[in-house]
Amino acid sequence: MIPGQRVRLRPIEKDDLARYVKWFSDPELRGFLDGHLPISQVQEEKWFEQMLAIKDRNTQPLAIDAQPDDMAVGPWVHIGGCGLHEIDWRARHAELGIVIGARDYWGRGYGTDAVQTLTRWAFDTLNLNRVFLRVFADNGRAIRCYEKVGFQHEGRLRQHSFNNGAYRDVLLMGLLRGDR
Repeated sequence: MIPGQRVRLRPIEKDDLARYVKWFSDPELRGFLDGHLPISQVQEEKWFEQMLAIKDRNTQPLAIDAQPDDMAVGPWVHIGGCGLHEIDWRARHAELGIVIGARDYWGRGYGTDAVQTLTRWAFDTLNLNRVFLRVFADNGRAIRCYEKVGFQHEGRLRQHSFNNGAYRDVLLMGLLRGDR
């Protein structure tokens, strides 16, 4: 487990999969992600089994649990997932991905805490030098989160994605160990 201020990051468990299927069935949520199709329970279970079998050191998917504001000490709630992908151990960089699937937790700072926790772990434990991400230019909430953590704008892929009948830009953002 990787503790944050209001969240904890932990390995994904089989019991979590039904929540991911529910979240990824939400068209609004999928609009913020690269995938455009909902996933089935069978597809999610197959992904999970492949992750367990491969033990890929270059991908680190994690569940995000939050402790609700009104609970000083109490039950943790699974609200989303995050991870580092395509870790390059020689160049010491990785791509960050995050999703807060539980709508009740949108816009309340849990994503920022998760990104801060994940990047701290990337730099201090995995000894990475750079973490980067891609975000749709129309996802203002996510962009503000990344900027709060210290990510800087590094580029723009114009009309890189197609969603709901329109092309949209993708922003590239990065955070260096020395930027923190």
